[in-house]
Parts: sequence; C-alpha cells; structure tokens
Amino acid sequence: MDGDRERWNAKWRERAGELEAPALFVVEHVGLLPASGRALDVAGGAGRHAIWLAQRGLEVVLVDVSDVALERAERRAHALGLARRMRFLRVDVDHEELPLAPVFDVVVMFHYLNRARRDAIAGLLVPGGVLVAAQPTVTNLTRHEHPSERFCVAAGELVGWARGCGLAVEVGREDWNTEGRHEAELVARREVPAGELPPEPTDTPQGPYR
Repeated sequence: MDGDRERWNAKWRERAGELEAPALFVVEHVGLLPASGRALDVAGGAGRHAIWLAQRGLEVVLVDVSDVALERAERRAHALGLARRMRFLRVDVDHEELPLAPVFDVVVMFHYLNRARRDAIAGLLVPGGVLVAAQPTVTNLTRHEHPSERFCVAAGELVGWARGCGLAVEVGREDWNTEGRHEAELVARREVPAGELPPEPTDTPQGPYR
C-alpha cells in the first residue's frame, strides 16, 4: 500500500503543475449530469474532474492514493474559491475500504480499473444517480504499450458490467478518442424504483477526510 502511494507521489511530482482539463467525453455529456448534489471522483488525481464538478455547483469528494495529487487539488480548489464545496480523502482504493455511504448523485471513475472493487463503487450511487466511467480497451494495445492489458477492458466489458450492476446505460461507446487512446466510455444511471422519487440533494456527508 505504501509502495503504491510512493509510486504515484513520484509520478505526480514529475508532472507539470497546470491542472488538466476535464476529458472531452465528460464535457460533451454534461447535460446528463445533475447541476447540484453530491459527486465522488474515484482515483481522481489532482482533480481535473472533481474541480470541474465543483465549479458546476456540486459538492465533491475527491479520493486518491497520492498525497501530492491531493495537495495540488486542494491548493487549486482554494485558489478558485471552491474549497467549501470539496473534500479530499487519501485512500488506496485497491486496498482500503471507502468510508462512504451510498449517497452520491454522480460517481466519476476515469482510468481506474479494479474488477474486485468496482461493484461497490457503483453501489455508492443513489437512485437516479449517474456513473461516468472511461477505461482504455485491449484495442489500445495495438498502438500503445501502456496501460498494460491488466488495466484494459475487453470489448463490451464496461457496458456489460454496468448493466450487471442494475444501471441503465445512457451512453456507451468504444473508439479512438482525441487523446489518441482507444477507450470504452460510459454514462449510466441507477434506476429509480417505480413509485419512488429521487432523493433531494443535501450536503456532502462528513467522514474521516484529510
């Protein structure tokens, strides 16, 4: 666990300090996302999506293993006046449980793949909540060595997994994107049981945050 943290800390130290823009896929489908409520960004690094969601008015929990990435995200949030909308939680999602209840209106899972944990992550959505996910596919290996096959999804895997979790797939596509990767991209919604209204947005639940 400490080895993973140090490895990612080293990677983030090597990266430039500028905040990456959110992925085009997320921006293109902003109309499918709520403009208020609670969002969780899993393994979100320095907050490229978490900060964008906070700018849109959501209360956001950013989870990552890297101290360096989280500190960078927190500094950026303060600079943009978004700190009151955000929480920063240092968790190695591969080895530690997320101390969070199923209370999120949006869950973002970009470039994080752990087949043993992803069902539990999807389970953090409230009825009507939206999952946004993207992961390189095995086709990406025809042009790029990284990520390795271990971190690539098979054709149709992401959509099939979401449906298996009881989510209604609103967007599911696999293609080469503008960043030159072949990725599976997904927007899926947890269906609201018949006769039940989606919960009203409230403040982000408190927990053992940094």
